[in-house]
Amino acid sequence: MTIANGLAEIKALAGQDLGHSSWVEVPQARIDAFAEATGDHQWIHTDPERAKEGPFGGTIAHGYLTLALLIPMWSEILEIKGVGMAINYGLNRVRFPAPVPSGSRIRLKATLSEVTDVPGGVQTLVDFTMLSDETAKPVLVAECVYRYYE
Repeated sequence: MTIANGLAEIKALAGQDLGHSSWVEVPQARIDAFAEATGDHQWIHTDPERAKEGPFGGTIAHGYLTLALLIPMWSEILEIKGVGMAINYGLNRVRFPAPVPSGSRIRLKATLSEVTDVPGGVQTLVDFTMLSDETAKPVLVAECVYRYYE
C-alpha cells in the first residue's frame, strides 16, 4: 500500500504505478445480492442453469458490480492522509472487455496518471485495470477522477 500525507505527497505520485490489490472472490451469492439491490435479474447473472447454455458457459457478474468492487480494492492500494475531504468526482471512461465468471477472483491495478491543481485542492486521474484469474483480457478498464481538498 502507498500512503500519501497531504496534497504535496499526492502531487509527487503523479505518473506512478501504485501496484495492485489483493484478490477478491466474486461468488454467485454476491452476484445475487447485487441483483436484489439493483433489480437487475437478467438470467446471465442470476440463472446458473440457463446461463450454462449461454454465451459465457455460466453466470457472470454485472458490469456495475465489478465497477462497485473497485472502491474497496482501491482502498487497499492508496491511503490518503492529511486532507480535509476526498470525493469521487466521476469517471471519464469505463469499459468491461471481458466478463467476470461467477466464482472467479479479481484484483485491481492502479496508476495515478495525472495530478492537477483545483481551487482548494488537487484533482487526480487514476487509470485502473481489473484482472480476473479466469480470463486473459482485463475485466474492467477505467479512468477515474478523484479530488482531495485541504
